[in-house]
Amino acid sequence: MRSLILTAGFALWALGGGTVQAEGETAGEFDYYVLALSWSPNWCELEGDARNSDQCDARHDYGWTLHGLWPQFHRGWPSYCINNQTPPSRQMSADMADLMGSSGLAWYQWKKHGTCAGLPAAQYYDLMRQAYASVTRPAVFRELDQEITLPASLVEEAFLNANPDLEKDMLTVTCRDGYIQEARVCLSRNLTPVPCGRDVIRDCSLKNARFTPVR
Repeated sequence: MRSLILTAGFALWALGGGTVQAEGETAGEFDYYVLALSWSPNWCELEGDARNSDQCDARHDYGWTLHGLWPQFHRGWPSYCINNQTPPSRQMSADMADLMGSSGLAWYQWKKHGTCAGLPAAQYYDLMRQAYASVTRPAVFRELDQEITLPASLVEEAFLNANPDLEKDMLTVTCRDGYIQEARVCLSRNLTPVPCGRDVIRDCSLKNARFTPVR
């Protein structure tokens, strides 16, 4: 019986790509953070325009927006944690839109990831701001005036050059549907750069990834 259970468990692990995702874990129990930065113009091309998202309105000039600050295990990640903290108010979430593009994203990130940080909502939102400010977003991407294609590795190099404290194993760049999607930086609980776990490092290998300019 035990061997059958172990075999079934391994099969589920393999089907999940070798990562372990948990739900309902105890708040505050994690190893490090992943700071996810999304290139807003590409997100708008992929799905934001179809949603008529205010984030994509021409009056905004979002570049690298804050997707989230995710508590992470060395293998896998917690989500929707058991948490007795009071959720953020509507105003608190609305105040995050300047970095995140919308209050809805801020609320969702609190619900899925912030509850696992073991912090009051206001403190978690403040930590998100600190994490965002701790990483220099390369200015060169805001200078584009037309869509280009480029190797995804160049985006990683730009972040490494702009952030001398970062090393290659502390950063990953992801793609989606042919576009540069995100830059993800691994940070300690004190927001210093640390090596990423193996399930976080999923470098995009595209040589001709699309990159849309700020509108």
